Amino acid sequence: MAQAFPDPGREVRLPGAVLHRTGEAYDLLAAGVGPASAAASVSAALTAAALAGTPYALVVSAGIAGGFAPGAPVGSLVVADEITAADLGAETPDGFLPVTELGFGAVTHRPPSALVRQVTDATGARPGTVLTVSTVTGTAERAAALRERHPGALAEAMEGFGVAEAAAAHGTPVLEIRAVSNPVGPRDRTAWRIGDALAALTAAFGKLGPVLESWHPYDQ
Repeated sequence: MAQAFPDPGREVRLPGAVLHRTGEAYDLLAAGVGPASAAASVSAALTAAALAGTPYALVVSAGIAGGFAPGAPVGSLVVADEITAADLGAETPDGFLPVTELGFGAVTHRPPSALVRQVTDATGARPGTVLTVSTVTGTAERAAALRERHPGALAEAMEGFGVAEAAAAHGTPVLEIRAVSNPVGPRDRTAWRIGDALAALTAAFGKLGPVLESWHPYDQ
């Protein structure tokens, strides 16, 4: 994805995070694997920016993902209109209960709808729910259960909800965009197309500059 930016940027070390500052418009952060690591490193970057008096206007979570067939085939792009923690809750004799039904927490963040529309128009991405999981789906049974609970889901990944939680704590809008590298379901590494997905993501970011630079939080 960094290849989409002509300026390779300079390294900026923060407590708990390392940024790559590409000119004046964007900072890139490798947020780690999983929602906890992503939330911690994004929180560090957001806090440092706020203390410096230069808060971020938008946080974008980007990467590869598994796609739910047939809506998100391998190589396609998905932009989240909902970022949902799919396995944050409790298993009960009657099935899974999200943490909100236990009386606390949150399981969904919604990116700005106007920005989602602009991103889909610019990149051809499909809008839909992107699920955040701590354990990647590896069976047809779990894939079916997730689709039953989340019929609007197009993709699953491991970081978006953590990023969104950190952004929400700072009052910063969030966007999630994913390129599909493999189908959600039985684990088959021979079917993964990580290189193709990363190329699609890089191409998408090459088209996003005008959208991100013209968008403002008051457009929500």
